[in-house]
Amino acid sequence: MFWLEALSYVVTILGFPAAILVFVFEQRRSNANEENELHRQLSAEYDDFLKLVLDNSDLLLLRRLQSPSNLSEEQLERRDIIFRMLVSLFEKAYIILYDDDLGGDAKRRWLSWEDDMQEWCCKEDFRNALPAMLVGEDDAFSQHILAIAASQDAGAQ
Repeated sequence: MFWLEALSYVVTILGFPAAILVFVFEQRRSNANEENELHRQLSAEYDDFLKLVLDNSDLLLLRRLQSPSNLSEEQLERRDIIFRMLVSLFEKAYIILYDDDLGGDAKRRWLSWEDDMQEWCCKEDFRNALPAMLVGEDDAFSQHILAIAASQDAGAQ
């Protein structure tokens, strides 16, 4: 009987902390998997967006300089809609992925999105359209992307 009682103490002393450690480990792994899945979904949305840009190559969206002024009204409207879709995607990525205290994989994921924002903010058409598209958007995101656009604008001059 003594051995059973001693064994129950050992299980209590070692088993309970081990169960807590396993639970914490599983929670962290679950959170990391969820973050990876969110990033994967956002990346897939961005890939779809780039296909849309390719399908609308007549709009010259990937040019750094201002597009020719001979775009038709229909082309200008398509360009504005595509830019709004991009701002919406960037805002979604900002809200889901950004935090002031990012580290490790989360920081790497965020920096890839920030690289995309910088790339688009290099484009004069996008920078010019940006302030109007940010009306009603998340304030922190608006400030963040406007700061990126300002740095890209200064670098372009």
